[in-house]
Formats: sequence, C-alpha cells, structure tokens
Amino acid sequence: MDSEAIRFPAEWEHQEGVLLCFPYNGNDWPGKYQAIQWAFVEFIKKVAQVEKVFLVIENNTQQNKVNEMLEMAHVNLNNINYIAHKTNRSWMRDSGPIIVKKGGERIAMNFNFNGWAKYPNHKLDRGVPKVVSDVLNASLTQVMYHGKPVVLEGGAIDSNGKGTLLTSEECLLHPSIQVRNENFTKADYEAVFKEYLGVTNVIWLGDGIVGDDTHGHIDDLCRFINEDTIITVVESNTEDSNYKALQDNLKRLQASKLETGNTPNIVTLPMPKPLFFDGLQIPASYANFLILNKMVLVPTFNDSKDRVALNIIADCFPDREVIGMSAIDLIWGFGTLHCLSQQIPA
Repeated sequence: MDSEAIRFPAEWEHQEGVLLCFPYNGNDWPGKYQAIQWAFVEFIKKVAQVEKVFLVIENNTQQNKVNEMLEMAHVNLNNINYIAHKTNRSWMRDSGPIIVKKGGERIAMNFNFNGWAKYPNHKLDRGVPKVVSDVLNASLTQVMYHGKPVVLEGGAIDSNGKGTLLTSEECLLHPSIQVRNENFTKADYEAVFKEYLGVTNVIWLGDGIVGDDTHGHIDDLCRFINEDTIITVVESNTEDSNYKALQDNLKRLQASKLETGNTPNIVTLPMPKPLFFDGLQIPASYANFLILNKMVLVPTFNDSKDRVALNIIADCFPDREVIGMSAIDLIWGFGTLHCLSQQIPA
C-alpha cells in the first residue's frame, strides 16, 4: 500500500458522525443494565445534536424499541442512521474500523478485533468493520504484516493528524498478558502504523491505569487536543496505585518529540478518587472524553475533581461546548464515552 498519501485524521477534525452500538446484552454491566440503556440514550442525544449517529442495533425488533426510547428523550431522529448487525459487545472504539484518508477517499482499516486478547466471545464483533464500511461506501482494508493479520484496538492509539501517534508499551508489548501480536517489537508496530495509518512518529508511554480491562489503552491516559498539545492524567496522591506509572508517563511525554522535532505542550488532568464496585477497582479517567464537531463530552464520576477536570478540558477547547456526562454506571463496564464510540471523519 502506498503509505505516502495515507493520513489518520485527528479526532477534532470535521466529522461526519460517530459510530455507537446500543447495548442489548447486559453482561458487560451486570446489575446495571437498565440504567445503562438510558445512559446510552442520553449519550446518543448529545451526539445527535451536532452530527450523525451511526447506531448499530441487533435487528428490526431492537431498532423499534430503541427508536421509542429515543423519541421519549426527544433525540434528533434525523441524525440517527441505524446499522443492523448483531454484536457481542458495544465497544465500537475497539471493534469498529479505524477510518483513514487517502486523498479525498476514506478507507476503513480492519484491525482484526480479538476481544482484547482476553475474551473468546468476539466473533460477532469482528463483522463490524465490514458492515460499517458498506454503509459509508468506504473501501475496507484488512491490516496484515508479513502475511499475518495484525490486531490493534482504536483505544490503544491516538493521532494528532500530522503523523504523530500516542500508544503504550503495556498494551502492545507485554510479553505474556493480553498479547495482541506475538513477538511484535516496537519496530514492527511502527512499520504497521506507517503503512496503514501514515504515521511517521510514535510516542510510547509505559503502563496504563489500574483496573483497565484492556491492559493499557492510551485513551484512559493521554490524548492530543491539538496538533502540538497533549493532555495527560496525573495522580497527586503518592500512596495511590496509579501514582508511579502516571509520573513515568508524564516524564516520557516531557522528553518526547513531535513529527516536527519540537517538544509537545503538556497539559495535566487530575484523576478522580479510586472507584470500587463489587470489590474491583474500575478504570475511571477523565481522559476518556469524546471530541465532536462543536462539543466535547467528558465522563464525570460524582467526584470533587469533576469540576476541575471540566474546567481544564474547557480551556483546551475554547470553541467547543464542554459537557460533563455522568459515567458512574458506564464505567462498571470498564470504559466510558471514548471507549464506546468511534468518530467517522467527514
């Protein structure tokens, strides 16, 4: 593939819409499934105010039920585009295609979702890139390296749209836990990023946050907010189990370089107090925000730091409305707004 013309757009660039999948299976949110459905309706409502929602549903029966819920909540139904496809889960950031541009054309990259190298029931999710690319009239490319399929989730990477990408060693390079691509080195990943995403510069962070079911996704750690600025979570409590890893990541970012050779600007974001449910620490992070055309949706956790995080993110996006959305139920599925969505570049 000619990688010269390929570009992985940044999330803040103009979007046609956002890919979401209505949860019809409560297994990801045991005990909270009813609440999750209405949390989803509210999420869809916010996105549909400013752009299209490509909404994956199981079948016509579910579509009718969801449509009734959306009508009750006064959602802008003109912006809802249903896609009928049965899935295992709703995490579109990871099972959905990653859309890149080549010239004026959109290409859907299929990164061979495998349940985060953890859950065996992912066969239905593997069909998502094909149905989405059909709806978008985008060509679908199977990502391969040395004749083998490459596994990568959208939550593991973040782009500045200019050729620099953020990712983490814990997620992609751990030798024994949730191994996506056996024996892959940094050089192997960087070759794949260059060929399929047009990325020429990779900034590697270390470990992810405690409780992250994906084992180190970048979208709970740090994100580009413009082409030369990165926002990253830090923990101020030295006793906290996230303190060391997040300090290490901050140092790596401070020492990193962009594709221009310049050092990125770094903005720090607090962490909420540790959240536990049913004996488990769950990966609550303000970095899991979603950038839309005129809006940024930020997960909040009924925490005093919510206000601090919202103010910091609002300063980062002066021309967008910044809205906090309660994610206290969503996070029981080990992810929030960014994990559940995948932007579709215009």
